[in-house]
Amino acid sequence: MHLNYHFLKFLCPELQLAFKGKTIVSCFSQNKDELLIETEDEGESRFIRAHFLAPQIYFSFPQNFQRAKRNSINLFPEIIHDVILECTVFDFERAFCFLLKSGNRLVFKLHANRSNVLLYPENSSLPSTLFRNNISEDKELEFSSLNKNLDLSKSAFIELEGNASRFLPTLGALPRKWLKERNYPDTDLETKWNLMQELLDMLDTPLFSLVEKNEEVQLSLLPEEEVIKSFSSPIQAINELFYLALVRGNFEREKKSLLKKYQEQVKRSKSYVEKSTKKLEELRNSAPPSQLADVIMANLHAFQNGNLEAELLDFYSGEQVKVKLKPNQKPQDLAASLYRKSKNRKLEWQQLEKTISAKQEQQLLFELKIEELDNIGDFRGLKAFKKQNGEDKALQKESVILPFKAFEFEGFSIWVGKSAQANDEMLRGYSKKDDLWLHARMVPGSHVLIKASGMKIIPAGVLETAAQLAAFYSKNKNESLAPVIYTEAKFVRKVKGSPAGSVVVEKEKVLMVVPKGPEELFGKGD
Repeated sequence: MHLNYHFLKFLCPELQLAFKGKTIVSCFSQNKDELLIETEDEGESRFIRAHFLAPQIYFSFPQNFQRAKRNSINLFPEIIHDVILECTVFDFERAFCFLLKSGNRLVFKLHANRSNVLLYPENSSLPSTLFRNNISEDKELEFSSLNKNLDLSKSAFIELEGNASRFLPTLGALPRKWLKERNYPDTDLETKWNLMQELLDMLDTPLFSLVEKNEEVQLSLLPEEEVIKSFSSPIQAINELFYLALVRGNFEREKKSLLKKYQEQVKRSKSYVEKSTKKLEELRNSAPPSQLADVIMANLHAFQNGNLEAELLDFYSGEQVKVKLKPNQKPQDLAASLYRKSKNRKLEWQQLEKTISAKQEQQLLFELKIEELDNIGDFRGLKAFKKQNGEDKALQKESVILPFKAFEFEGFSIWVGKSAQANDEMLRGYSKKDDLWLHARMVPGSHVLIKASGMKIIPAGVLETAAQLAAFYSKNKNESLAPVIYTEAKFVRKVKGSPAGSVVVEKEKVLMVVPKGPEELFGKGD
């Protein structure tokens, strides 16, 4: 209800006491859609702060504010050195006005995402200057139209058949909810009138409470069961609302969002460890392919005369096994393939053990960060945490378009640059020196990063998948086989003045792969 007429009619008399006789010494903006006006009186400063970045429309009247040395612009030069004479609220309207000694009138129009500050020169019905010029209808907003004339008599109420929104359009969400909870829409006309009078009596009682509704801090003029804080002063109430809803509220939202992202990383790490541990157990408990190769080599005679299929005794298990060759395949070639597979399985086994261990360490690291983040209580601590954990820059971004497509494979993050400029930004702002960098060899294409996350060895399957993406997002996309270079990100550097996406690469290796896109690799589009 802080934008509501029923609150403003209490606020404006107190604003007049606080600002009458004060001189406006500066008016500036240093954040999008936020205006600050500094006033002085015998050395004592007081600010008017209006934050109009929807949906967070708030204003406050702090005694101190530290103006930034950069990225700050001066506004409303016409009112500098002017003196505030009075502050008045417009009748039944979400707006109030500061009358200045020069005759200028500074109007604060509080219409949710159409909120604005307008300067009306003396004897002019139209504004000369707007804070938010993009609200074009405000250029034609006549000063006299801001006062609304409402008939609150019982006869007018009866004529409108008790329609609360038409009788008193200034009510706002909380008073309308209060009426609804008392079955207002379905009751008789006389009961409606009595309820309306009871509500108006409460709205005329100067007690201001801050309550939490729908996970937001709101100001209420009504009796509330669970109150965060109560005030007798409307200025104190609006200042505390500004802090709790905007400053503290934004901190809590940012902290909660970051916590959620770290928790998702823990969840992914746990899932990877569980799946990989299961796969490792299967590898440990299943017979190595070399055993079947031994059986084949001991029974080469069974495949004489072009025979492609045979039932053989597995002398390791004592059971019969069926072995089937492909057309034109020799049994010796199948056995050689199984020996290679058995050797590779040992390597896979060792790699899985290392990756599981690294993922467990990564999970522990994220859990420690979650614990540290839980104990942070203000923006300063949050800023220090984000700076200290700069390697998690992608996690820390909120509502920002990242310069890369992000994929997950076997517990590893694979990033693909979206454009030449994005390639530069990804390499400069998001890579770490031990990440693995990939690019299609000798042709234009996207930069690709495998986020190492402290792991020394990248599994062969992860490397191949990232290389296939690098080939897919390049001019070699339609080739049957394409070369891709890879190296650690610390060996990739940008030369000053070189075109976007152009880099110098050292110590690269080459991998031949079949180009494959996200849909083929992960079952989803790019």
